[in-house]
Amino acid sequence: MLIPHLWCSAEPESLKQVDRAMHTDKDYEEVLSPNLYFDKNFEIEAVKILPGEYYVTTRDMALVTVLGSCVAACIYDKTLGIGGMNHFMLPDDRRDGGDILSPSMRYGTYAMEIMINELLKMGAKRSNLEAKVFGGGNVLRGFTVNKVGQTNAVFVVDYLRKENIRVAAQDLLDIYPRKVYYFPRSSRVLVKQLRGVHNDTIIEREQAYSARLKMADVQGDVELF
Repeated sequence: MLIPHLWCSAEPESLKQVDRAMHTDKDYEEVLSPNLYFDKNFEIEAVKILPGEYYVTTRDMALVTVLGSCVAACIYDKTLGIGGMNHFMLPDDRRDGGDILSPSMRYGTYAMEIMINELLKMGAKRSNLEAKVFGGGNVLRGFTVNKVGQTNAVFVVDYLRKENIRVAAQDLLDIYPRKVYYFPRSSRVLVKQLRGVHNDTIIEREQAYSARLKMADVQGDVELF
């Protein structure tokens, strides 16, 4: 299912040190993104997710990100209202040729599995998981030939297929950045293509993230339970 643009609904459709914010009741969240704020447009608590971060929650809130070449997977338990969003790209390693054992593929697997594990810890059932995926635009200068956005998009869809997690909606590829609002409690997603926005901040942020990945020891070895 392709999501229409301009804030259309998707219904029915790093990694830094973890900042834990556990509560004693069922409304708690596991975070790898400390950027909490109150969104005045939707009058709801929200968290901004930057490259290399993820956020998992049971609360009624919005998870927000802006994507260029990176991809975001919104994964949720379709019956329990537990959901999370990540924001990542594969390290730009032209030597690995897409080998599933290569550092870049292992990093992508890690970025997905670490969030899925947190969903399962919160009580999500693996058989109930669904996903909505976004991003993978070819917006980075100097990355057009290598099609980094396309590589990221292909990876996330292929990973979910192999893990038998149904993709309920997607908005991938193209040449424009996207702003994504995801509401885990309902699994609703709003997407807007940023066609007329000055994109230097997005590009610079993703280039810096890509540079960090090249220097990092990306292993990616997380066992799903």
